Amino acid sequence: MFWAMFAVALGFLGLLVVGVLAVRVFVEAERLGRQVADSARRVDRAAEELERAAVSAARSADTL
Repeated sequence: MFWAMFAVALGFLGLLVVGVLAVRVFVEAERLGRQVADSARRVDRAAEELERAAVSAARSADTL
């Protein structure tokens, strides 16, 4: 009977560890998602600035 109780306790502890790790993975995935969104905004902003600079350079080249 002892071994059955021991196996159940180990199974419960295993599930607890897996649950804690799942929560940690979820938190890190959320953090990664926020970082990716922030990086995408920065890239978009840089692309807009580059486009404005290219248009300005094209206008300057046309006046020459």
